[in-house]
Amino acid sequence: MSSSGVIFSVSSTSSSSSSSTSFEPIFIRSPSLLPSSSSPFLRRWSLGSRSISLTHGTTTTTTTTRRRRRRTLKPPRPNLIMQWQDCTVKMEIDVPISVAYTCYSDREAIPRWMPFISSVKILEDKPDVSRWSLKYKAFGRDLEFSWIARNMQPIPNQKIHWRSLEGLPNRGAVRFFPKGSSSCLVELTVSYEVPQLLAPVASALQPFLENLLGRGLERFANFAREYQPTDAA
Repeated sequence: MSSSGVIFSVSSTSSSSSSSTSFEPIFIRSPSLLPSSSSPFLRRWSLGSRSISLTHGTTTTTTTTRRRRRRTLKPPRPNLIMQWQDCTVKMEIDVPISVAYTCYSDREAIPRWMPFISSVKILEDKPDVSRWSLKYKAFGRDLEFSWIARNMQPIPNQKIHWRSLEGLPNRGAVRFFPKGSSSCLVELTVSYEVPQLLAPVASALQPFLENLLGRGLERFANFAREYQPTDAA
C-alpha cells in the first residue's frame, strides 16, 4: 500500500473592500513528492507558524516562534585538591662535614640562622619530636604557621630528615657530601603543602621560598664556622 501526504496551497481572494488568505489542502499520494525532513519548508514550519491578513491595504503580521530555554550556568566548584611543592637548595661550606652535621642537628639553634623560623622547641619526653613556629611578612600578609615534626632515624654525617605530624603539612631532608677534609656540600630539600591562604600566589611561593632557604644556608655557613659543640642544647 502506498502512503500519501498532505500539503497546503495558499490562495488569495480580494475585493474592493478586503483581501484574505486561505489554505487549501492538496493530497499527494507519492511520498517522493513530499518535502524531506531537512527541507527549508519543514524547518521553517518547525520553528513556528505565521499567518498574514490583509485589511484595507495594511499588512498585519502575527508570528509565533518557539524560544529555547536559557541554560543556567552553575558557578565552578572550588578546587579542593591541595598542592604540594618541592624546594631544593645547596651550598658548599668551608667546614668539615662532621661540624656541619652536628651544627644542623641542633634544632633549637635553627632560628638563629633560618630567616622565617621563629622558634623550635624539642619535647622533653620525646627528643625526636619538636614544635616549630614560622613567622614572616610576605605577599602583603603577616604569615604565621606552626607544626609538630618528628626526626626520622638519621645517617650520621650524611642525612637528617623529618616529617610533620600535625599542623602545616611538610617534610624534608638535609644531605651532606664531603668536598675535602675541611669542606662539604650541604643540600636542603623541603616539601610542603601550599596553605589555602597562599593558594592564589602558589606560583610565586616556590621561588620565594627557595630564595629564603638559600639565604638561610648562607647564614648557616657563617654560623657553622663559629659553632662550638658546647652550644648544642
